[in-house]
Amino acid sequence: MASISIQSLDITLGNNPVISQLNLEVQEGEFLVLLGPSGCGKSTLLHSIAGLIDVTDGSIAIGGQDVTWADPKDRGIGMVFQSYALYPTMTVEKNMAFGPRISGVPKAEIAKRVERAASMLHLTELLQRKPANLSGGQRQRVAIGRALVREAAVFLFDEPLSNLDAKLRSELRRELKELHASLGATMVYVTHDQVEAMTLASRIAVMRGGKIQQIDAPAVVYGKPANMYVAGFLGSPSMNFIEGRLHTAGQGVRFVTDTVDLDVSAYAFAQAPLDGQAVVLGIRPEDLTAALQPGHHHLQARVRLVEPMGPNQVLWLQAGPQQLGLTTDSALAAPAGTEVYVTLAAHRVSLFNPSTQDRL
Repeated sequence: MASISIQSLDITLGNNPVISQLNLEVQEGEFLVLLGPSGCGKSTLLHSIAGLIDVTDGSIAIGGQDVTWADPKDRGIGMVFQSYALYPTMTVEKNMAFGPRISGVPKAEIAKRVERAASMLHLTELLQRKPANLSGGQRQRVAIGRALVREAAVFLFDEPLSNLDAKLRSELRRELKELHASLGATMVYVTHDQVEAMTLASRIAVMRGGKIQQIDAPAVVYGKPANMYVAGFLGSPSMNFIEGRLHTAGQGVRFVTDTVDLDVSAYAFAQAPLDGQAVVLGIRPEDLTAALQPGHHHLQARVRLVEPMGPNQVLWLQAGPQQLGLTTDSALAAPAGTEVYVTLAAHRVSLFNPSTQDRL
């Protein structure tokens, strides 16, 4: 395994700047996920690490060695693509052995590596089949196995599960996580799927417009987003945003709107809040609680729409001009038109500057 160090990276494709002055440090043995929507630069960044795209400026080092202008074969990487990219006329065994064979690795060593990778990926019984006789999940396992037999210092994954159905994605996510735990290898993984990011990553780097918006452990990125973009991108349904003001007169700090009055004194403000300061409060749907009878609640709302989700349901609420999503147990009987009384978990809120959209 090896670390990756990227310094002041610029990448321009044609006349379009895709990545600008990007810095990134990937530690040995970590599973870093690059997360973001299409066009944010995450695949371009991964391909630059692999040597498939030339950089405009900056440097890339793998294991302490500058590889900015090195050929892909000299970077000590194994890569898995979105398309399986298997040789159709070769068996699984020959597909997996192809890289080491052309690199001159002895046959006995290749056989040992293939056997070990096949065992880890449950491919042993499929070694003599050809890709046409495999399912999509099996083909992707072969593609992963082909990267493993290279015994690379770094493994790069470019949206490897996006072509699979939901059940296969779930199974392979689990296998990839177990694989990382057993190998202890450095892995960089690109996806637009936040479930993949949250379940796989040691750290998540959320990207937008060729820049990293936040990089941290999944729980931190989800629970303490650095800005409104990160807050809104993660979570399904996405975070609710409520515009209001802070009142600091008297004891404590309160967030106040026409419909909400919430004590946020325990919030970890980066700077002392000002009385009357305009803010945006963010709160996730699972941090709202609905009741059918009034009590110690923060606002009253009417159910507009119900989305059953098996054991849970999403209630879409109207509270004055504010629309909110709320996740609750499916046992709560609250059809459209029902009046509900909503409590906000004050210790779970995020507060943002409405101008910069940065976390307060």
